[in-house]
Amino acid sequence: MSTPRGLRGVAQVFWGEKVTDRPLKGEERNRMRRSRGTLKLLPVVLTLVLVAAACGSDDDDAAPAATTAAPAATTAAPADESAAEEAAEEAAEEAAEEAAEEAAGVLAAVCPSPIIVQTDWHAQAEHGPTYELLGQDYVIDASNYSVTGTLVASGEVDTGVDIEIREGGPATGWQQTASVMYQDPDIFLGYTSTDGAVEASADQPTVSVAVIMEKNPQIIMWNPEQFPGVERVADLPDDTPILTSWMATYLYWLINQGIVDASQVEESYEAGVSRFVAEDGAYGQQGYASNEPYIYEVETPEYGKAVQYELTHDMGYETYSQNYGVLPERIEEDGACLELLVPILQQGMVDYVTDGAETNAVIMDVNATYDDGFVYSEGNAEFGHTELGRLGLIGNGPDGTIGKHDMDRVQRMIDSLIPVFGPDGINIELAEGLTPGDIATNEFIDDNIGLVSTVAPAEEAAGAEGVLAAVCPSPIIVQTDWHAQA
Repeated sequence: MSTPRGLRGVAQVFWGEKVTDRPLKGEERNRMRRSRGTLKLLPVVLTLVLVAAACGSDDDDAAPAATTAAPAATTAAPADESAAEEAAEEAAEEAAEEAAEEAAGVLAAVCPSPIIVQTDWHAQAEHGPTYELLGQDYVIDASNYSVTGTLVASGEVDTGVDIEIREGGPATGWQQTASVMYQDPDIFLGYTSTDGAVEASADQPTVSVAVIMEKNPQIIMWNPEQFPGVERVADLPDDTPILTSWMATYLYWLINQGIVDASQVEESYEAGVSRFVAEDGAYGQQGYASNEPYIYEVETPEYGKAVQYELTHDMGYETYSQNYGVLPERIEEDGACLELLVPILQQGMVDYVTDGAETNAVIMDVNATYDDGFVYSEGNAEFGHTELGRLGLIGNGPDGTIGKHDMDRVQRMIDSLIPVFGPDGINIELAEGLTPGDIATNEFIDDNIGLVSTVAPAEEAAGAEGVLAAVCPSPIIVQTDWHAQA
């Protein structure tokens, strides 16, 4: 059994103050967890109580359940207000504890246990929202590349069921998640994607019930010194090689859109750094915005500098690359479970982006225990967590809700992939008359759950620098009415 969450000496930032990275003890740890947990605990437990009550009510006129948005971070109150603040915090803690008592075990009556989640790769920051749901009692099964523990809401509420998180990639023989789900129907949620769901729509259909990644972190990167002034893949010289590990769907799409030529693509990338270093990044290479930039600048001293990259999302490839997907029959058969579970999944996204330190420690523990040759450093995990929020890779949709599908966007992806998968492209049979509703649903999404802000105030200010220059006179002259006073 691994070291429980909450007992680790992980460094984290809370309201602008760095919490010690030494092991925390006793009441010191409890104070930290209460301060952090109370703010986010109350909304989600109230949600569980209200939704559970609605599910169990025979009153057709009952009001729909509602949640509150994730609370915004605030600055510390002045010293003379500390007593009032402490009293308010104690009242909030009491309310949260009472609500938690009512919400405890809320999934037990309607959901399987464990809820099995099949991921798509080794454990990384990109999987943080799922590991955020893992309780302190987790146990790692290295032989089966899985970890199981209590499924908790907002890090504290015992939902009454367990969660089992399974690793993908090499652990599943590089199979697509949908294929693994059809081999093992006990898998409740699988990491699916919009383009993958379109591709498998005829033979292995899945339905996404919540979006994890608002933007695909997939990138093509290069050394900016080799291509001065180039910021877009389309502007790279026509003879620039594009190294990939295999012909993923997005590459066929880029070729179909004329962004790259088929002659540029080389399927020779093996996840190593040696060629990029040897050729000083004089070509395009696949990667993740939340991973490779750190590896090359920080962990590869023989290269040791920033890379330039473009997100495939910004090229127009708008797939939802990581979703919680289910087999279609679960929408009806397990609707009662999904109605309670999906808001917890949404809150897990909010909680991880807001403060991912404890969850990153779990991810590090999982990788160390599996000991399968996958190298993932603490610094890389911290970088990944930061970039997921900074770049809006995990973030709100257009209406401010996290985890919600933009169905117009799903339709655009279907329309743009039909020629890619058609007879003149990859030539894969698709479901006839495929619609967004066949592969995605917002039925269980809580519209009131979302991030207040995905960037820090200082970063917002930095992004606003120079914003008036193009439209305002300088100086802007203000005529007051008297001597300068308060």
